[in-house]
Amino acid sequence: MPLIDQNSFCKRRAGFLAQLEGNAAIIPAASLVPHHADCEYPFRQNSDFWYLTGFDEPDAVALFLPNRPLGEQYILFVLPSDPSLEVWTGLRSGVEKAVSLFGADIAHPIEEFPKLLGHYLEGSSGIAFRIGKHPKIEPVVLKVLARQLDGVQRSGASPLALLSPNALLHQLRLLKDPCEIDRMREAARISAQAHELARASVRPGMNERQIQAVIEQYFLDQGARGPAYGSIVASGDNACVLHYTSNNAQLIDGDLLLIDAGCALPDYYNGDITRTFPINGRFNAEQKALYEIVLEAQELAVASVVSGQNAESVHQIALQVLVEGLIDLGLLKGSVESVIENGSYRHLYMHRTGHWLGLDVHDVGAYRLGDYPVQLKEGMVLTVEPGLYVSDRLAVPEGQPQIGEHWKGIGIRIEDDVLVTLSDPEVLSSTAKKDIDSLEH
Repeated sequence: MPLIDQNSFCKRRAGFLAQLEGNAAIIPAASLVPHHADCEYPFRQNSDFWYLTGFDEPDAVALFLPNRPLGEQYILFVLPSDPSLEVWTGLRSGVEKAVSLFGADIAHPIEEFPKLLGHYLEGSSGIAFRIGKHPKIEPVVLKVLARQLDGVQRSGASPLALLSPNALLHQLRLLKDPCEIDRMREAARISAQAHELARASVRPGMNERQIQAVIEQYFLDQGARGPAYGSIVASGDNACVLHYTSNNAQLIDGDLLLIDAGCALPDYYNGDITRTFPINGRFNAEQKALYEIVLEAQELAVASVVSGQNAESVHQIALQVLVEGLIDLGLLKGSVESVIENGSYRHLYMHRTGHWLGLDVHDVGAYRLGDYPVQLKEGMVLTVEPGLYVSDRLAVPEGQPQIGEHWKGIGIRIEDDVLVTLSDPEVLSSTAKKDIDSLEH
């Protein structure tokens, strides 16, 4: 059962139904994904389906029918109870519990979906369904749509429109409700404490995997599902690989260790934190100079996460500090404005400064609407994660200085999870230390 109560899911469904107007929405659950032979990957529910239902079983379908009377607007099709299968794969809620526990107005076995879909779509002006993502369900939806189109000439009715539900649903998901915010605080708390435990465990000569084990054991001990994504435990030059997940190198005295890791809760809310610190407890001069630049950029960018700002302005604030600092160190040359305009910093900083966070680690929601950036509003959560990565992997742009050997192999990223409020930003991950005095010993 989800830790968010059914009243919250009911409010989300009501908001979604209100925005559908005369359109019916079809939101499928995820299916099990084969791993090898007859084994599957651990099940992970489709986030849109979960957001509206809280139902954590595969191969279900939710229908939302705003044109029907109350008591007939939320229909669930689910796998029926079957003790002969459940002895192998675990209990199913079945049709009755889909109503009694998960709030469906009406529930049916999933095998009845092809037969009943046409009936439930009667009177709708369109179908909100995401094409190209649900191969089991899409042929059924298209068959019903084709049959309806075939009858248009005879009936004189307008044909059903086919539209994506994403714009409506993802706008709702972008603004977290109070229950979601509480869950994200918990995900950030567990994730931050895991980082603190990992840092306390690090010694030269250990393997990156041993640190990964400390982090992920703590996630599980705290009741999380496990890591929200492949944990990155990257020492030395490995930290210059943004999505490094091999995690099998020895920790070398004098190197930095970058850890990018966060937990996923049982109800799928995620943490996403990055910290970088010296393996032996002391920064050398080059490491400290770069770390101070990234930390200043990150702290100024975090402070700008307020209502009325936007994700682009947060990125630009961080980028300005990074470029100024690199020019001061002689790793870049030219004016700050020209370096940013030409993109001649990208061999040292090649990603954006953050992303939305929620049920997905890179959560849904637009960053721009046409020519205009989306303004930050109370209830949005985003990461703020500037970094610097000094290596030979990318060519130095023409006109920029070559990199001295004493700088190479330093990768630094600092990332926090930040909630937009009506006043100052709330850093959900603040208990993971990042000031230099805390990182050195």
